[in-house]
Amino acid sequence: MKIVTGKKNLSVLIGAAFLMATSSIGPGFITQTASFTSQYKLDFAFAILVSVIFSVVAQLNVWSIIVVSKQRGQDISNKVLPGLGYFIAFLIALGGLAFNIGNIGGAAMGIQILTGLDITITAAISGMLGILLFCSPKMGGVLDTSTKIFGMIMLVLIAYMAIVTAPPVGEAVKHAFIPDVPPLLATITLIGGTVGGYITFAGGHRLVDAGITGVEHLKDVRRSAFMGMTIDAVVRTLLFLAVLGVVTMGFSLDPKDPAGSAFLYGAGEIGHKIFGIVFFCAAITSVIGAAYTSVSFLKTLIPVVNRNEKLTIMGFIFASTCILIFLGKPATLLVLAGSLNGLILPITLAVMLIATTKKRIVGEYKHPKILLYLGWIVVIVSAYIGVTSLGGIMKLMH
Repeated sequence: MKIVTGKKNLSVLIGAAFLMATSSIGPGFITQTASFTSQYKLDFAFAILVSVIFSVVAQLNVWSIIVVSKQRGQDISNKVLPGLGYFIAFLIALGGLAFNIGNIGGAAMGIQILTGLDITITAAISGMLGILLFCSPKMGGVLDTSTKIFGMIMLVLIAYMAIVTAPPVGEAVKHAFIPDVPPLLATITLIGGTVGGYITFAGGHRLVDAGITGVEHLKDVRRSAFMGMTIDAVVRTLLFLAVLGVVTMGFSLDPKDPAGSAFLYGAGEIGHKIFGIVFFCAAITSVIGAAYTSVSFLKTLIPVVNRNEKLTIMGFIFASTCILIFLGKPATLLVLAGSLNGLILPITLAVMLIATTKKRIVGEYKHPKILLYLGWIVVIVSAYIGVTSLGGIMKLMH
């Protein structure tokens, strides 16, 4: 595999950081953040802080093992326990497909806000845009560039909203460390959405595809992971502050569209158009991340996928779009996918941590003990998230 060096190396490392960050900031997260901010107000800062810490631990562990072993998540899993990689790849691909239905829907909603076109038309446009991004012969470069551009647009526009709504920043910082009532349910929900499913592996798999692997690259890779989580944390914090500013003005957000109403109340019609742009950028980057990473879990296991990777990714997006257009947004499927997402993280992270003890996987590499111990804490907490999600599914089924 060709090793990328110099400016290309740096570009890929930054691209991987943006791919991971933008994958975790999807339309579901934006809606969820607005809803929780409306409910918990200043105390939701605590949930954001804890979720970011857990995300950093999970990302550093997973990226380190992928790069040192020079293998993708499914191949490492198969070496830890034969057949496990196939099971994990199936779960991630299924979850990625289900969530991409919601992501296409989010992109469609963003375009509809900006143009006023029918939602079916905007859904078709969103799907076509997602497919076009993977048509280039230089897929990796387009992937890196598009996530950087959309990510920066989100960052700038959400920062603008955070300034316009003038939130109580000092109070938010205080409550991040000393909340009146720790919002535990919101915290564990946010952790699941931050590093669940394919998201943890998006950046790491991009680096494997670019040939940035081996212990010699570990320092730069960890910097890339930190960069990704910094971008993620900044966007999350600014979004929280933007909504908090609106809530502290005394506005009650629309429960059917909490994020859209927050932008509308915060900056009028211009704010609502800004929301359309942000929602589209968040959704289309999540479409890119979910499709690319889901297929990357299949390509070393299924030869025909490996030979036709780009076509498979485009087919993945096409299928998501058709399901949305012809069947609507199947709520049960999305909720089930959420439960699977909650269950995937403890399984995959535990496998990665076990892999650090296998010389046939990592050679003479010694994984930092602090990362190992913190990683197991994340496994335990995320396992609790998964059990909680399944409990919700059982209630819905009854």
